Amino acid sequence: MTWLRVWSGAVMYLRTTARANKDGSVVRYLALAHNQRVGAATKANVLLNLGREDRLDPDGLRRLVRSINRYLGEPDPDAGTDAAAATGTDTVTDGLRLMASRPAGGAWLLDGLWKALDVDTALRQVLGGRRFSTDVERVLFALVANRAIDPASKLAAAEWASHDVAIPGLEVMDEDQAYRAMDLLVEADTDASVQEAVFFAVADLLNLEVDLLFFDTTSTYFERDTEDPDPEPSDSEDDTSSGGRGFRRYGHSKDHRRDLPQIVIGLAVTREGIPVRVWCWPGNTGDQAILPEVRDGLRGWRLGRVVTVVDRGFSSESNLAYLRRAGGHYIAGERMRDGSAHAAEALSRQGRYQQVRDNLRVKEVKIASTPGVRWIICHNPDQAERDQAARDAAITRITTELDRITTARTRAREQARTRRSAHSATTTATKTAAARRKAEQQAERDEAAHLKAECALREHPALGRWLRQSPSGRLMLDRAKITAEARLDGKYLLSTSDPDLSAEDVALGYKNLLEAERRFRDLKSTIELRPVFHRLEPRIRAHVLLCWLALLLIRVAERRTGQTWRTIARELGRLHAITLSGPAGTVVQTTEPTTAQSGSLGVFPISLTPI
Repeated sequence: MTWLRVWSGAVMYLRTTARANKDGSVVRYLALAHNQRVGAATKANVLLNLGREDRLDPDGLRRLVRSINRYLGEPDPDAGTDAAAATGTDTVTDGLRLMASRPAGGAWLLDGLWKALDVDTALRQVLGGRRFSTDVERVLFALVANRAIDPASKLAAAEWASHDVAIPGLEVMDEDQAYRAMDLLVEADTDASVQEAVFFAVADLLNLEVDLLFFDTTSTYFERDTEDPDPEPSDSEDDTSSGGRGFRRYGHSKDHRRDLPQIVIGLAVTREGIPVRVWCWPGNTGDQAILPEVRDGLRGWRLGRVVTVVDRGFSSESNLAYLRRAGGHYIAGERMRDGSAHAAEALSRQGRYQQVRDNLRVKEVKIASTPGVRWIICHNPDQAERDQAARDAAITRITTELDRITTARTRAREQARTRRSAHSATTTATKTAAARRKAEQQAERDEAAHLKAECALREHPALGRWLRQSPSGRLMLDRAKITAEARLDGKYLLSTSDPDLSAEDVALGYKNLLEAERRFRDLKSTIELRPVFHRLEPRIRAHVLLCWLALLLIRVAERRTGQTWRTIARELGRLHAITLSGPAGTVVQTTEPTTAQSGSLGVFPISLTPI
């Protein structure tokens, strides 16, 4: 019996009565009633006759109960869901089955960014009017989303997109579709067409300032024993991507893996850390040969007045002169310890420092021999203290080791002298010669050990720079170099061709070059650029381009939300797409977004409606 309490204090209930028919059957009737006291007795007062029990509509009663519960604000455990209503059922248990549950929030956010940045439109434009059996744009988005959310190989990414995540507009994909899409992406990105279209869409959306461009390079290695050979001359005619050279080559590894072949990757970013464009070169390409290609590649983008910021590895005279072509300008870090006459002259000039930040002072000097170039000396007091402490610790280690070698050498010579004297006084001439040879051999072994220790000290990557060799061959501290280095503690030298930037802006602009280094760390950690499961050059280039697109989406998401991508992805990964099936069909419903999830999604033009 179901009891309902009303506002008057009386208790309503379902009253059951029975009536026996002539044939012996019993008919039961239901009515809504409440008890009413009449004098000293209690009488059931029928409010509503509901009819025969065997002809009663149970769903009608359930709707009545839910209606009353909603009015009272009480939970309704028997109520149906929106998904249940969409599938033609009233309750979850009435023929409704839960078919699948996949994380959807991260892919949902990336898809909204993908469309807001017009990446889908740019890809369709460069792919042209060709018809494909699959939606290439959706497959490419799935590969980019995989790099951002759960980096894996292309085979694993195809399985991930088919079974482990809800990708809008894509039900399933396989490895062949992934490789076909990568090939089309590289083909479409000839002359960086895809990157240019995507970047300008981002610049318009975020109102980016592209007055400073920061450029740097890194390398990524491959787990293989040999490098790619140069192709045969007959094949090089069709090889326009790397000039007929092998792609995975040995070179200067910035990952300290010179034993493995690599490629060189260049990245240009804005002052906000938004990636502008990415380049790939063979692994043995030097930094000095890269900058002209970078400058020419960006010249056709009509970026307006741009100041390119580069590190010391690109500051050769030819590179800097190339950056000044067509009215361009640069900010470059200069080498202070390679004997440059310009650097020595700039550092020798007197002047007063200007305080820029708590840990940064700047001083601008002019050199008559370099018209049109301004020189800015930057000094970091905190870094100066760290430099001095590191140098003092190195000198202490060197002094201790030199004293140990000297003491050991002196002790070995005294022991050899004592052995020779003892043998010459007590043995015959034949035995004396044999003992002398033995003592000389021991002395040679001792001296070889001392020389080995000195060589190890001289070749030490951190300690060897503070040593010099005397005319007699012995090592000693290089006092002149120690004094010269002390004058450079906490200092670095910049040059610029821009006549309008203040010294403060030049220094702060160069410090923002760290944005390029941070983006490389994101490529190698968050997006997991390595390992690269490809051997063909076009596929390797496509893999790098997919990582660049993922980095672009991540940086835009971080900039718009003010949160790290790790935090965003973790929170949105809890938003699931639920597939429910009932008698009336199938529906996909998302879980209710939390406040944090709505906050992350709400800063973008993304509709919070079921997928």
